[in-house]
Amino acid sequence: MDETVRDVGAGFATPASNPAASNVGVGAPVAWHGSNGPDQGTGSNGVLGDHAGNGASAAGDGAGGATVDGSGGGPSSLAVGIDVGGTGVKAAVVDLATGTLVSPRIREKTPVPSSPEAIADTIAHIIERIEASGRDTQGLPSGAGLPGVVKEGWLRTAANIDKSWLATRAEDVLERHLSRHVLIINDADAAGLAEMRYGAGVGRKGVVLMLTIGTGIGSALFVDGRLVPNTELGHLEFHRRDAETLVSGAARERRKLGWKAWAREFDKYLDRVYRYLSPDLIILGGGVSKETKQYMQYLTPRGPLEVARLLNAAGIVGAALAAAEAQGYRPPESAGVREIVAAG
Repeated sequence: MDETVRDVGAGFATPASNPAASNVGVGAPVAWHGSNGPDQGTGSNGVLGDHAGNGASAAGDGAGGATVDGSGGGPSSLAVGIDVGGTGVKAAVVDLATGTLVSPRIREKTPVPSSPEAIADTIAHIIERIEASGRDTQGLPSGAGLPGVVKEGWLRTAANIDKSWLATRAEDVLERHLSRHVLIINDADAAGLAEMRYGAGVGRKGVVLMLTIGTGIGSALFVDGRLVPNTELGHLEFHRRDAETLVSGAARERRKLGWKAWAREFDKYLDRVYRYLSPDLIILGGGVSKETKQYMQYLTPRGPLEVARLLNAAGIVGAALAAAEAQGYRPPESAGVREIVAAG
């Protein structure tokens, strides 16, 4: 069923409300405010909202955001973020001054088959629904996270999406269907960019790894804030198979594993990741990030482990951020946000 989703609201577990996640950083509560989008709250600890504890609010119509050069005073900090997953396609308008959604987050099921034309039609319908809600998207930078290795507008791998994507330039297909340029980025890299700018990774130096656990396992690797793109650590060999076929969220359901049994296997996968990369911080995101009460107590990480602060909105926010930065957007300095530069 198609749906308008507001899953960044207070009804879902956040680090602040999840006592089981003892190693998880504390976040601000999240609540809706206004008629057009979520007000993610404010705080000075890098959580959703205004990092400096003041400045522009994303409530209501998003007015008061930063201009494209970050000087404030206009709506040009807005961008469209699209997150294409194995089971759902989601999109919203994002205020990049705060990392908040200023339109409804609309989700539709991923079409079967998930061909480029079918996905593009689904995205076009979602954009129409966003505009019907009263939020104009014309002229806004637009970005889409796709599940695979992205090179120069092409999707070079397609583990959780139809293989026909490999035969056509993804950015051209989306531009043709949406009548606008759409920058594409690996979906986990998009989520990682959002967490590094607005969430659990703000201000973190050294090696930071984000894992998105859902239909598959995506990864975003950062070294001193610089993205190393397309790492795809869900395809590490694990028990002679791709790791994501055994310990993704979808694999847990397919194998009918309880949370404890799944967590014990996922813990072994995490151990392998620590052996390879020695990360200073691992951030867990994706659909499984909403269920930390079910499994965190069974994990034995070698280092700091936090839950994504933006939860399932991270891919949307990061795709919007990547698209805007490609067009010259820079965050307002008053937000206290460290710039993230994607490796070429």
